[in-house]
Amino acid sequence: MNRIASLFGIKYPIISGGMVWCSGWRLASAVSNAGGLGLLGAGSMHPETLREHIRKCREATDKPFGVNIPLMYPEIDTLINLVVEEGVKIVFTSAGNPKTWTGFLKERDITVAHVVSSSKFARKCEEAGVDAIVCEGFEAGGHNGREETTSLCLIPAVRRVTTLPLMAAGGIGTGAAMLAAMVLGAEGVQIGTRFALTQESSAHAGFKDYCLNLNEGDTKLLLKKLSPTRLVRNDFRDRVEEAEARGASVEELRELLGKGRAKQGIFEGDLSNGELEIGQVASLFRQQQTVAEVMDEILKEYNEKKAVDYSL
Repeated sequence: MNRIASLFGIKYPIISGGMVWCSGWRLASAVSNAGGLGLLGAGSMHPETLREHIRKCREATDKPFGVNIPLMYPEIDTLINLVVEEGVKIVFTSAGNPKTWTGFLKERDITVAHVVSSSKFARKCEEAGVDAIVCEGFEAGGHNGREETTSLCLIPAVRRVTTLPLMAAGGIGTGAAMLAAMVLGAEGVQIGTRFALTQESSAHAGFKDYCLNLNEGDTKLLLKKLSPTRLVRNDFRDRVEEAEARGASVEELRELLGKGRAKQGIFEGDLSNGELEIGQVASLFRQQQTVAEVMDEILKEYNEKKAVDYSL
């Protein structure tokens, strides 16, 4: 049996990304109900908001689901203890040292996966005792690793240094891409962008429509002095590019970014001044679908491609 599906108790080794302002209980439960693993994105939730989403998700699905927790979250202690209190059994951690909380979570019978952007950090995950690893290529939307390694190069590099169950992320939104990731050594995939643009995503309708009309090259990795972030073209991104081109300091960039700009763009739909984050793969899609439709399409294409004889 597939190790990822077995580890999480799911039908298909497809995990939805725990994305800020997109991954609420509606999206997470829909992915879980369709046979994958839905994740709640705790990074954009106050603790009590997360508690509400956990409880609503549990009401909406009797299937496994989890929570993604960025380890740089300012109230991390509160968030971790809340997840334990609420009986969540699957936690994906990111943006921090997996050693900090993995032991604590595993002692409480919680399955832990950690997101990495390099084989170096994959080794640290294994040392920390995580149950599984997500290797995320820099095609992904939102915050990225500084290495700028593409999924095509990252998956085999991580597979080479660890025997742990491995999921691939970054640029994966189709069945063909899922098959390619598996051929390279992954045992499952984490999909962000395509699920962020579904009907069940909590992102603003205007943001979804905008991203469903992007072309190749309309996203770019910027803010590297702060935290590398893939941004969609808009007035705010133009200001960031101008500032970086003239060598703006970290302090100036931080002031330009301000607070709440991702919420302003993704959740509230300010397409001009908001921070719009989406992956490169968005340019492949033009139609908003339900989660069930996306899952069906991915699985159908995966099985069709897998059945093809590629012998030379």
